[in-house]
Amino acid sequence: MTGKVWLVGAGPGGEELLTIKAKRVIEQAEVVVYDALIGCSVMDLVPESAERIYVGKRAGHHSMAQEKINELLLSSAEQGKRVVRLKGGDPFLFGRGGEELELLEEHQIPFEVVPGVTSALAVPAYFGIPVTHRDLASSVHIVTGHQKKDEPLDISFEALKEAGGTIVFLMGISSLHNISKGLLKAGMEPQTAVAILQQGAGGRQKKISGTLEDIERKAKEEGVSTPAIIVVGEVVRLGEKFFWYEKLPLSGKRFIVTRPRERQRELAQGLRELGAEVTELPTVEVRGIHPNPKLREEIFRLSDYRFLVFTSPSGVEEFMRELFDMGKDVRHIAGTTIAVIGSGTAKVLRRYGLTADRMPEIYSGRALGALLSKECREGDKVLIARSDIGNPELVTELQREKDIEVTDVTAYYLHNADRMSRGENRCPDAEPESADGVFFTSASTVRGFFSRYPLLDFSRIRAFCIGEMTAREAEKCGMQVKTAEMATVESLIRSALE
Repeated sequence: MTGKVWLVGAGPGGEELLTIKAKRVIEQAEVVVYDALIGCSVMDLVPESAERIYVGKRAGHHSMAQEKINELLLSSAEQGKRVVRLKGGDPFLFGRGGEELELLEEHQIPFEVVPGVTSALAVPAYFGIPVTHRDLASSVHIVTGHQKKDEPLDISFEALKEAGGTIVFLMGISSLHNISKGLLKAGMEPQTAVAILQQGAGGRQKKISGTLEDIERKAKEEGVSTPAIIVVGEVVRLGEKFFWYEKLPLSGKRFIVTRPRERQRELAQGLRELGAEVTELPTVEVRGIHPNPKLREEIFRLSDYRFLVFTSPSGVEEFMRELFDMGKDVRHIAGTTIAVIGSGTAKVLRRYGLTADRMPEIYSGRALGALLSKECREGDKVLIARSDIGNPELVTELQREKDIEVTDVTAYYLHNADRMSRGENRCPDAEPESADGVFFTSASTVRGFFSRYPLLDFSRIRAFCIGEMTAREAEKCGMQVKTAEMATVESLIRSALE
């Protein structure tokens, strides 16, 4: 059975600038053949079961020749697989997408093209530069600045000068000298505005402004690096008025989020909305137990318990999964009082139509244990569904003054995340020492981080922690610790703003 190939544009970086169709196709892929500069958050959408094949090309280094890429797409499709060819920007704009389709068409392999947001338009927009403007530029010309070794640039600078409008050069940094000299020689005014836009549409974007006359000198002084595009035209000056991304409160900052992958979205999204660049680097993994005989046994006799306690969102989800797999639903919980450690766990509980009956003012195991101990009578039974390395302070506090029977069931395991999992080794290194902060939402995420970077100088790490247990663990490693006022994601983000 013949497979199919989707030629997908991944946009200029992260997941948020993907099209809806691109996201859907990536999530259904069986093979993903991807280039350099594909954002880590985009690669996180790839199913764990999918085969990942890196074929990225950077200046001076090609991991795979174009002909081999074409053959790879063909052979994967002939095996009956759903193949996604993932390209930065748009696949038909200097992406050699047409070349890749020729071999597929020749062998009658079905394919689709999913357009992407091109950096030629997206990056200027992130710097507040409209590439067209009624009074300044009625056209825009997108030109490749890529120059083959020992060959001149194949660009008609005279035609670009005569056409007017805005010129956007992609892949042109190494050819900057020839581009500026070519435009000047063609008769363009030396004072024509030019901007080099580096690492655009992301938290570390940088602009170097100048004119055709001095942009090369300024680029050398600033030490420009790729990826970057060059914009030529009077619309560049509008960026001084319309810049918006730099106004976001966390613009220019880079943070690392260490939560388990399935819990990262709220925190990472909140930071990105404030302009930060976020590296999602899960240091622990949640692994459910299915089936879970011990948990099932306690669910059967749930009516014997005074309290059902959850200390994490994962505990709620694993408990509910086991409950539903047993053919039961939330009616089985009727009559049992539900207690949670904090608002994040309560939020997940509400997704199942349940409201937490008890929640401490301070979100910690000690506070939760003290709260429940006040209500419990001698001989009461309490069921806790949580990870295999749960905080012992909860049980200690519960049993401090009364004879309370506590059943502490492992609903899931927490493991240090495998750094090679899900292709993370293909994403840029997290560079924790150069980050503006690392976010920790549990003591286990701190331990996983320590395990991942055992030789790191932890005194240089600014740790944003969600609670006292997490903060203590980070302090033990020697980090600079900032503890959120409340143990919530919102409060954690506020601590970064402060």
